[in-house]
Amino acid sequence: MFGSFDFQEFLSAFIVLFAVIDIIGSIPIILNLKQKGRNVNANKATFISFALLLGFFYAGDMMLKLFQVDIASFAVAGAFVIFLMSLEMILDIEIFKNQGPIKEATLVPLVFPLLAGAGAFTTLLSLRSEYAPVNIVIALVLNMVWVYVVLKLTDRIERFLGKGGIYVIRKFFGIILLAISARLFTANLTLLIEQFQNLK
Repeated sequence: MFGSFDFQEFLSAFIVLFAVIDIIGSIPIILNLKQKGRNVNANKATFISFALLLGFFYAGDMMLKLFQVDIASFAVAGAFVIFLMSLEMILDIEIFKNQGPIKEATLVPLVFPLLAGAGAFTTLLSLRSEYAPVNIVIALVLNMVWVYVVLKLTDRIERFLGKGGIYVIRKFFGIILLAISARLFTANLTLLIEQFQNLK
């Protein structure tokens, strides 16, 4: 059920989640929220994000079975979402718009959609089609620790990296996400084609 720990799988899962959650790239948004007087609670944001992501990681599979969708199909769909996210980061465009009615900053937009959004959900299930669950969960836990540290030290990190540093990091991880989406798409599309041929 959990599989065995594999450092390579853990490292790959960590980097993918790090790029998708992109807490460093969210620093300008967090600072903007604080300037507008919208409170950001690091403890609450980290805990709720982790609970949502972990819950979806384990319950998402059951939800897919309910709708008769397999992991490989979901991974292909997830590859498209990650591809669009990478375009946002590389081209400085907004594809996923947040136009929800809730104005409380910790839950929206910080927890959803910045930390635990559609991209993170689809990425978790897409990773599950390739890696053992234990490696993904450990990668998720360490990413949440990193999120907590960044939320606590947002002002210092922004001063240290500067706007230029944050911009470069965002572009770099955008390119990584683009490559990951291509690999997820090709690997799982091959699986779907093999399943289709076996049905004949």
